[in-house]
Amino acid sequence: MTYWSVWVRREWLAQVMSLGKYLTSLSEETSMSPITAPVAPSSTQTSPTAAPRPMTRAQRDRLTSDLRMACMRIARRVRFESDALVAPHQFSVLVRLEERPSTPKDLATIEKVSAPSMTRTVNALVDLGLVARADDPTDGRQVILSLTPAGLETIKETRRRRHQWFASRLETLTDDERALLVQATALLERVAAE
Repeated sequence: MTYWSVWVRREWLAQVMSLGKYLTSLSEETSMSPITAPVAPSSTQTSPTAAPRPMTRAQRDRLTSDLRMACMRIARRVRFESDALVAPHQFSVLVRLEERPSTPKDLATIEKVSAPSMTRTVNALVDLGLVARADDPTDGRQVILSLTPAGLETIKETRRRRHQWFASRLETLTDDERALLVQATALLERVAAE
């Protein structure tokens, strides 16, 4: 497993953790657990552990949409509200270079951006002293990019700030809400692995 895949998984888990509050509020508003349909109160229903009815197609569609949007909002907030030292797209390039040195062309392909866009990003990172350029010893036309010590420190500090930002949000949750997030994390990991 590459460092990038571990980092992506950690990012995903961080996003999932904040969904608990949303899922709890949704279940309180609709009397619906995150994975079941609402159950109407009934005089024949005496046990609080009675099996819920399956979700309707409309309920599954709403859950799909709401969950997708919540994940996107969390990802965006983690990236933008944690006092980042560099822009999210620059941080992504730094993390790629943490895995291994690379060429601008390879980075553009991996990040799915145009070569000119990656050149601008790399130039900015070089100007900040976070990335170093070196000639490729096997191909004089290529440039190899690698992290500088300042680049590595920027990655560590950005991760620390993101973690701190998210941890402060989790502190506002109850123990029950955090337990719900543990369950949601397991479910979302399973979904992400399929």
